[in-house]
Amino acid sequence: MMGIEHITNLAITPGAVVTALADPTQSSLDHSQAALGRSVATFDSAAALAASGLCDAVIVASPNHTHRTVLEPLFDAGLHILCEKPLATTIEDARWVAYRAGQSDRVFWTAMEYRYMPPAAEFIRAIHDGDIGRLQMLSIREHRFPFLEKVGDWNRFSRNTGGTMVEKCCHFFDLMRLIVRSEAVRVYCSGAMDVNHLDERYDGETPDIIDNSYTVVDFANGVRAMLDLSMFADGAENQEEIAAVGSDARLDVLIPEGALVHAPRVGFRNPKKVTRRVVHTDATALNAGSHHGSTFYEHQKFNAAVRGQGPVEVTAHDGLMAVAIGTAAEISAREHRVVTMRELGF
Repeated sequence: MMGIEHITNLAITPGAVVTALADPTQSSLDHSQAALGRSVATFDSAAALAASGLCDAVIVASPNHTHRTVLEPLFDAGLHILCEKPLATTIEDARWVAYRAGQSDRVFWTAMEYRYMPPAAEFIRAIHDGDIGRLQMLSIREHRFPFLEKVGDWNRFSRNTGGTMVEKCCHFFDLMRLIVRSEAVRVYCSGAMDVNHLDERYDGETPDIIDNSYTVVDFANGVRAMLDLSMFADGAENQEEIAAVGSDARLDVLIPEGALVHAPRVGFRNPKKVTRRVVHTDATALNAGSHHGSTFYEHQKFNAAVRGQGPVEVTAHDGLMAVAIGTAAEISAREHRVVTMRELGF
């Protein structure tokens, strides 16, 4: 599904041409060819694609636990890489990816597309511009649908995904770091699998992925952030609601509504001065995927970086740190305790 989203967004990205597809599963290749609307070279492995010489850049949208294996021949071939989140399922593998990316003169970009939803991007800009004064509290809520069905049901088990707090929530831990502009020092997560997948069995195994949680992250600069996740809230009006509270005001962003709501402090019982505006997202970008247009905007930035016309905005190190915070949250939920980032080597 995510590979096809990349294909549909590349189709509307100026100067980008899909030249080859690689996947060990024939049905995935067939779906991708259909989405592309024309025939291109196909391969059954990333190594074969890398050896073909047909590509300048590669988009990696394979299952999480395969990223290290898939990336190795791509690094060896000297290709530009956009790798889907999470960077890896373990801190060890994520460190390896970050090391290899650091040794290369090619672009490596971790696909954290939530940064590029236009309302979220405007929200981040406003905070960094001081619209709420000094940021002190950040709250992110995602109330959404359950995990979708994937090839071989790989996403039903934490050993393949890194766990929900890595697989799904790395986006939000990345947003926290970006917005707060500091590093996490401790994490507390209360979460469990309480509603979804309870009656599912795969070769006799029951899924073990968290479907709801609260996570609190303390940052080195004194800002605290919270993530409220529910994956059985399909009917929620807005899937993402983010609130930042500063010394002077509160700012909210609502997605997909696209509204930004600014509420300055006015003092007890004084009239409120709330302003509300909607941030537009281009209809073509919206229709090219299921992430509120963000994949399109991400590709414009990646394309520019590959051409030497812009910086790499989401590095392998960013991907590593998101995996690390997610791993801390998984440990915290499982062991019912606060986990310090120092324990994990950060």
